[in-house]
Amino acid sequence: MSTTRFKNKKSHDKPSKVEIAKSGGSFLRGQVAETLEGREERFSPDDVQLLKFHGIYQQDDRDLRIERRKRGLGKHWQFMMRVALPAGIMTAGQYLSLDEMAGRLADCSLRITTRQGIQFHGVLKGALKPAVQDINRRMMTTLGACGDVQRNVMACPAPIDDPAHRAVQRLAEEISRELRPQSGAYHEIWIDGEKAVSSKPPTAAATEESFYGKAYLPRKLKTGVALENDNCIDIFSYDVGLVGMLQGGRVAGYNLLIGGGLGMTHNKPETIARLAEPLGYLAPENALEAVRTVAAIFRDHGNRSDRRQARLKYLLEKWGVERFRREFDRRASFELEPPREMGRLPFHDHLGAQRQGDGDWFYGVFVQNGRIVDGSEMRLRTALRRIVEEMRPGVRATAQQSLLLTGLERPQVERVRRILARHGVKDAAQLSNVRRFSMACPALPTCGLALGESERLIPSVLDELELELEQLELKNAPLTVRMTGCPNGCARPYTADVAFVARSPSTYHVFVGGRLEGDRIADLFAADVKPEDFLETLSPLLKLWASQRRNGESLGDFYQRMLGDGSHRRRITGKEDPTLGRLHSLEVAL
Repeated sequence: MSTTRFKNKKSHDKPSKVEIAKSGGSFLRGQVAETLEGREERFSPDDVQLLKFHGIYQQDDRDLRIERRKRGLGKHWQFMMRVALPAGIMTAGQYLSLDEMAGRLADCSLRITTRQGIQFHGVLKGALKPAVQDINRRMMTTLGACGDVQRNVMACPAPIDDPAHRAVQRLAEEISRELRPQSGAYHEIWIDGEKAVSSKPPTAAATEESFYGKAYLPRKLKTGVALENDNCIDIFSYDVGLVGMLQGGRVAGYNLLIGGGLGMTHNKPETIARLAEPLGYLAPENALEAVRTVAAIFRDHGNRSDRRQARLKYLLEKWGVERFRREFDRRASFELEPPREMGRLPFHDHLGAQRQGDGDWFYGVFVQNGRIVDGSEMRLRTALRRIVEEMRPGVRATAQQSLLLTGLERPQVERVRRILARHGVKDAAQLSNVRRFSMACPALPTCGLALGESERLIPSVLDELELELEQLELKNAPLTVRMTGCPNGCARPYTADVAFVARSPSTYHVFVGGRLEGDRIADLFAADVKPEDFLETLSPLLKLWASQRRNGESLGDFYQRMLGDGSHRRRITGKEDPTLGRLHSLEVAL
């Protein structure tokens, strides 16, 4: 395959503005402490980039922009804070502290991210420091939850009492600890209340960050650890993935995958959504070094001129797997073996009541779009707080934006069900598949990149789809629907059976052809569709699926079979014509 199109044409250009801000930021200090103590409502553009490393995004309430402009006011500045939780694992006390902070310092909601973190929205500048201090006191951190570093490391959160699940959760924690930024800026600014004593230009030796150096990584690095019998974290969407290969219930070794990433830009064909591919196989004791080695290659060779081309996937597209493997072998202290054969990795959402294998139970609670909030009909936040206060279970965030309550005795499971029902929260078994397997990003009004709605729009879209699928007797058919407010892919839209990706406030691209296992990239099915036309656009395909599907066949698998192409598509570019090529045969069928 030719990779000419993805050649780094700016490799000798000057560094991007973000690279300059990082390099001159005194190891994440900048003027953050001074602005935090001053009267300014917002941070400077350079410090906004540094804040991300501290787990904080500067945002504004976009719903208020027009009205405030009419009144001669500027933007209503506020902040999003994200807590990094390796494998999504929390104690009861940690969850309750986050819930309390949501009510006291944020917008009275917690949001589970698609990367097993917890984030707050609507935090004002004066509340940032108290929030970080509270999080730190509970042995959690926001450091590295955002920024150009190793992000929150994901792993199957299910509390299954077997060596394999314990191994991947332990490895996620080890990777997170190994690749967390080492700069003292975080504690100086947020925890100890001391001014940065070394707020001078960083030295060439970059001694405060022995691994990252003064400029950190070219872009974020996302790592996940899955099992060959449990891919609940969508392992193919990561920059770096480790798939535990099993023998006798234990992890015998890991297949190392590299080069995944689902962000791209509309009308920019040089940008791509891409699945990770195997680089090799390694022993469990070499897994930590393997991730560190890939991160080091990315650090040294990633694009630092063009942010759109700065992810690891573009380096892999430019080099190819063989060159990347040679560089890996040159640096690593061990030898990569050829990757082990992997079948179709099963997906589990771990919802409902399930045995842990140690005599206890866990209970998976569906959280639509990850938003834990009290509404008029469903008081989810109150219900979860009552359960955790009363029973003190472990709490774990899933990659599907839901929560697992762990370490329950059998009578407690029934008590959990009753509390949830009393607060209007449905059991997973009561949900249609189209809702159960849905996801959406926050988008408007908080995300500055959003082109259109997502979290606030998808409930009504699911309502319409549920009615249609019910009439077609497809309520329990395997189907995942995802929506994002921009093409950056935060809710992993391009691997779904059906996805809606905003192009503007009133139009969306519709993608079809992925599946729950996340091992195939979807096609652009229809371009520039208005939300009120979503169902009309999909209805002919849904009817064909209902009449001609095989037993247990998902919409994505049916779509691929109808096109006569069962292969696993691995990439899609930022510009594709939905009326050409593969879709012609489907149009004839429809």
